[in-house]
Amino acid sequence: MRRDYFELTVEGVDDDRPATPLVRIDFHGPDGLLRDRLSGTGGDLLDADDVDVAFRLREPLSAAADPDGVVGVTNRYTGDFVLELNETATDVLPFIRAARDSAGDEDARYRVEIDVDGERLVAYDKDTFLVYDHEGNLLRNESLIPSGVEL
Repeated sequence: MRRDYFELTVEGVDDDRPATPLVRIDFHGPDGLLRDRLSGTGGDLLDADDVDVAFRLREPLSAAADPDGVVGVTNRYTGDFVLELNETATDVLPFIRAARDSAGDEDARYRVEIDVDGERLVAYDKDTFLVYDHEGNLLRNESLIPSGVEL
């Protein structure tokens, strides 16, 4: 699936008041393609616990002013990519910090809404957002990992 089929917008990052950050991904591609990828073996749409969200840098975080990367949503059980889209670290990392800031003493959370041509397909409340460097190593300090979770 082509990365340019997707458009990503975020809310709750620059707000003065704490709010659960929201990432909205809108798909503009062939009918049924995304629904098929977001469906399990029984044909039902995957639940929030069935998908993982991550950001993988394509260059070192310290080497570039605004390093490029890829946001990926994967099926947790098969490892298959549901979708990928190009983003920069300056778009993704402030989103993760906003999720932390909005949480207070609780584990941080954020919401992912995936639409197809403006129509809601799924909405997930998530508490994990992993960030990997350009060599595939987990960046724990940049990631959103709930307390008590060992990776």
